[in-house]
Amino acid sequence: MSAEVDALTVVNQLRDLAADPLNRRAIVEDQGCLPGLILFFDHPNPQVVYSALLAVRYLAECRANREKLKSELGMMLSLQNVMQKSTSPGETKLLASEIYEILQSAGKEEAEQAEAAAASCRRKAHFFLGSNNKRAKTIVLHIDGLDDSTRRSLCEEALLKIRGVISFTFQMAVKRCVVRIRSDLKAEALGTAINSTKVLTAQQVLKTEDGELMVPFQEDSAVLVEENTDIPDYLPEDESPSQEQDKAVTRVGSITDGTGWLSTAANFLSRSFYW
Repeated sequence: MSAEVDALTVVNQLRDLAADPLNRRAIVEDQGCLPGLILFFDHPNPQVVYSALLAVRYLAECRANREKLKSELGMMLSLQNVMQKSTSPGETKLLASEIYEILQSAGKEEAEQAEAAAASCRRKAHFFLGSNNKRAKTIVLHIDGLDDSTRRSLCEEALLKIRGVISFTFQMAVKRCVVRIRSDLKAEALGTAINSTKVLTAQQVLKTEDGELMVPFQEDSAVLVEENTDIPDYLPEDESPSQEQDKAVTRVGSITDGTGWLSTAANFLSRSFYW
């Protein structure tokens, strides 16, 4: 296998690993991956350059990574070179420009976010004054397909449309969503709304004496979902999973990631600083 094919294979694998939010911190913290990706920006194969940029774009989706990416030796200069290079395809220049702007504004975002968060908390606190949380219950959902920010936004839209949903928080690493709902709202309504996206599939997570169990929502028992026409802000709340257990259940499986292959890719990069 030629060196160029090896480079394309490795950068494509890194791109696929970076697409998974679970792997982004590990890739950035690895001593070999970021320098290797930066070197890929100057590779003669345009496909290698584009895949390397896409991998960095995925890594930049994690806000905690942006300062590290910005300060990595050669990162900003290499992005500028890609943008200014006459032989770079238009899509490649646009992607490099997008990454550059994201990283350039990394330091400024923190102050703006702090002020926005304070204002949001004041607004949400005002909405919840006088609400009676004793009449609410908590449902924990495991959502297959909850892999990235796009899918999370899709799930948010589905939940916000349901009248009776009080608040929800996401645990992206384990593909879960903790939802506070009115006591008279059935958990099946959440499943119906989420499953209607066609790309997400929800199951209810229950805690028993033997551990956690997952309850699939029956496809033939869809519940009529009353849509919320006046959508308020919502607050994250503490987890207190529902103890309902009246359906057949299956045991939760283990979670896997791509960190084993990451080590292999890093070794390849450390041996291949030649293009």
